[in-house]
Amino acid sequence: MRKRLGLVTVLLVGWMALNPADSPGGKPMSTILIPSPDSPLVDFRIEFRVGSIHERGGQEGLNCLTASTVAGGGTESLGYQEVLEAFYPMATDVSVQAGKEVTVFVATVHRDHLEAFWDLFSALLVTPRFDEADFNRMKDIQLNYLRNVLRSTDDEELGKEALESFIFEGHPYGHSVYGTVRAVESLTLDDVRAFYRTEYTRDRVTIGLAGGYPEDFPKRVREALARLPGGRAKPVIYPRPKSIHGIEVRLVEKPGTATAVSLGFPIGCRRSSRDFFALFLANSYLGEHRTFKGRLMRHLRGDRGLNYGDYSYVEYFDEEPGTVYPLTNIPRNQQYFSIWLRPVAHRHAVFSLRAALRELRRLADVGLTDEEFESTRDFLLGYTKLWGQSMSRRLGYALDSDFYSIDRDYLGAMDRALRELTLEDVNNAVWHYLQAANVKVVMVTEDAEALKQALVSNAPSPITYEVEKPREILEEDEEIATYYLDVRDEDVRIIPATEMFEM
Repeated sequence: MRKRLGLVTVLLVGWMALNPADSPGGKPMSTILIPSPDSPLVDFRIEFRVGSIHERGGQEGLNCLTASTVAGGGTESLGYQEVLEAFYPMATDVSVQAGKEVTVFVATVHRDHLEAFWDLFSALLVTPRFDEADFNRMKDIQLNYLRNVLRSTDDEELGKEALESFIFEGHPYGHSVYGTVRAVESLTLDDVRAFYRTEYTRDRVTIGLAGGYPEDFPKRVREALARLPGGRAKPVIYPRPKSIHGIEVRLVEKPGTATAVSLGFPIGCRRSSRDFFALFLANSYLGEHRTFKGRLMRHLRGDRGLNYGDYSYVEYFDEEPGTVYPLTNIPRNQQYFSIWLRPVAHRHAVFSLRAALRELRRLADVGLTDEEFESTRDFLLGYTKLWGQSMSRRLGYALDSDFYSIDRDYLGAMDRALRELTLEDVNNAVWHYLQAANVKVVMVTEDAEALKQALVSNAPSPITYEVEKPREILEEDEEIATYYLDVRDEDVRIIPATEMFEM
C-alpha cells in the first residue's frame, strides 16, 4: 500500500518462538555500507528496531503515527512547507515504512546535493518539529485509511490484514500497524513525543548507506545520529501463536461484487532457518507472486479464469511499489504461510477455497517431482536476479540479513543455496512445515450468512463456465467441488466490515 503525503511517501507495512535473549531488542549502532564510487546517487536506509510490537495496549497505531509525523513534518528550525521547498531542487523526498518490528526511513539523493540533504534529513530524524498541524494531518490520514480505505475500497488488503490479526490473535503481531480507530483517535501529540523519546533511541539504529558517498561520510552520519535520545530497549517476548483446529473462518461482510479469500497458518521457519531456501523453492512452485510459474495461478486463473491472481508465501510479504518484487525491510521473528486468492465471483468463492486447499494438500502430501524441482530451481536462479536491480534494494536486503544474523549478501546466499539444494531437501521441508488440515481462513464477502451455510454444510460447489473446457479440467472440477471442508458452525464468525479495526 502506498500513500502520497505531500513530499513524504509513507509505506506502512508480518511461528517461531524465541527466547528473550534471541529477540532483536536494543543493540549498538551499526553501519551497513555498499559503496559504489562511480554511482552519482547515494541511498539511505536508516532503520530503527521499533515497530507496532512496542506499542502499549490502548495505543495501537502509535508507532505508525510517530514515524509518519517525523518523516512528514518539519525540524526544529524549519516547518513542513519549508522542508518541502528545500527538498524540491534536490529532486528527492523521504519515505518511511512502519512495520511490526522495524521502522525504516528511506531516501535517495544525487551526490551533488548530499551535504545539504543530509543536514536536513538528519535534522528530521534527530530534532523533529512535532508540530500540532503536522500531527493532525498524519492522524487524519491514518484514520481515513482505517475507516475508509481498508473497510471500503481495498478488499484484498482488508482480507490480508484480517487474516494476520486472526492468525496472531492475542500476540504482539495481533493488531494492524495502523492500529485501531478507537486507539488512534485517542492518541495525542504528547503520546507521539514520548514514544519517540523512549523508542527511537540511538541503541536501536542500523545505518544503511549505498552508492557514491565520500569515504568519510559514514562517520558523519554516525556522529549525527549519536544525538538521538539515549535508552535501552526492552526485549520483546514472542508467545507461540494459538493452535488451529480444523478450518477456522472469519467472514468479513461488506457490499461488493466479488469475494476475496486469504488463508494461512503459522510456521516455524524464517530466513535464518536451515530449511528456509528449501521451503522457499517449494512455495515458488506452488504460488510465486505475480507470475504464471505457480500451480495456483496456472490452475485457478489460467485454466479456469476465476480471478486475477492466486499466490502463496512462506514469510510476510508486501510488494515493492511500482514492481512485482518483494518489499524489503519488513522482517519478522515469527512467520506464517499464506495463500491469497484475489477476488472471485461470489458464486465461485467456495469452489476457489476448495481448489486452493486441494492444491496445498497435494503439495503437502506428495511434494515435488524431480522435474518440478528442477524447473522451479532454474526459474528462481534467473528470476531472483531481478530483485537486486537497484542499490537501494540491495541495501534493503543487507539490512534484513543483519536483522536475521545471516549472510548480508542475501541474494548471493540464495543463489548458492538453490544450486546446492536437492529434491530430498525440498520435500523434507514441505512435509515438515506445510499442511492443509489446520488453517485459518478470511473471506471478505457480501452475503456472509449464505456463505457460512455453504461452508458448514459441506455441500458440493460445482462450477460452470461460459466457454467449453477440456475434459480433464471438468473431471478435476468434480473432485474440487466435493473436496471435504472441515468447517464447524462454531468455528465461523461473521464480522461486519464496519467493525473491523474499530477497537
